[in-house]
Amino acid sequence: MWKEINVMLDQSFDEMIATRRYLHQYPELSFQETKTAQFIADTYEKLGIPYQKGVGGNGVVATLKGKKPGKTIALRADFDALPIQDEKNVSYKSMVDGVMHACGHDGHTATLLTTASVLKKFQTELAGTIVFIHQHAEEITPGGAKPMIDSGVLDNVDLVFGMHLWTNTPYGVVQTAEKEFMAGADKFSINIQGKGGHGAIPHQTKDAIVIGSQLITNLQQIVSRRVNPLSTSVLSIGTFHAGNTFNIIADTANITGTVRTFDSTIQTQIMNEMEDIIQGTCLGYNATYTFEYDKGYPPVINHLKEAKHVIDVAKNVDGVKKAEFVEPSMTGEDFSYYLLEKPGAFFFVGAQQQGNFQPHHHPAFDIDERAMLIAAKTFIEIIKSYH
Repeated sequence: MWKEINVMLDQSFDEMIATRRYLHQYPELSFQETKTAQFIADTYEKLGIPYQKGVGGNGVVATLKGKKPGKTIALRADFDALPIQDEKNVSYKSMVDGVMHACGHDGHTATLLTTASVLKKFQTELAGTIVFIHQHAEEITPGGAKPMIDSGVLDNVDLVFGMHLWTNTPYGVVQTAEKEFMAGADKFSINIQGKGGHGAIPHQTKDAIVIGSQLITNLQQIVSRRVNPLSTSVLSIGTFHAGNTFNIIADTANITGTVRTFDSTIQTQIMNEMEDIIQGTCLGYNATYTFEYDKGYPPVINHLKEAKHVIDVAKNVDGVKKAEFVEPSMTGEDFSYYLLEKPGAFFFVGAQQQGNFQPHHHPAFDIDERAMLIAAKTFIEIIKSYH
């Protein structure tokens, strides 16, 4: 049966590509993915696989019950896009102005739908149950994972697995980490209120640009000088906005950024250190401020047994040249919520286009579509190993 399934996946590859490219042309932003959700639901309707839509928002969940008893394994794919203009010169370029699949979620969806389509043909021979979780809104907190879990998608599930097509990794390589894999991702915003004035009379002002510049320098010392160097963390400034014209000293400034950690103790330390530094810096300039810190997704922490299992089975997948453990990534993912509830693991499938690498969230982002086939076959090997 398993050999036949893999042969059928090969035969379904063109269909998988067509699905991915259709979704790529019609992307939808987080929490707005109504048409994509309907496309997914319609696909399961045609396949004759029972499904629910509107799960935790725009989520869709399908359930394939084998005729024999066995474990219930959940597989997850996300399907939201990003507010980025597609700059690729390809036939399947985004048709929606200012929106594109710049992270591979279209490929995740096509992979899971094709996997479900093939498995349906072998339903009478399957042991256990496969739950196909199609999640909305991965890109923006609070994300879609938690409301879907709260709606019961993991009820009666024994194990949960997810994958990400990863263009930082060469095609043919599968990667994961034994425990900590992806960081907790927080964001912050600082508003500085100084006093504006004429550029020729600076002594009568409280220059928000100078204050902000000093504050950014001071904040960079948290990770380098206040956090234990053996504890992984990142504090990055993303935006700094102030001023309107060349000869007026700015009265306000806004600074935003992100903090990435794996340890909640370090997360709390950085939050407290930031508050102290912001307060002290603004006090030194006799300025006021507001500070907002939003805790994002918790870190993705794999379960050791299941992570090792992914590497072991991936080595048996046709097309996989290497399956390896790697150092954690400081990127974030709300798959973390699933792993807080059930044993499982998250893994990367190399999708880098040879000679045309573009990072995730880039306007010219694209994938090596063959990686979808490796991802589907890896899912199949995981299911087979628990059969």
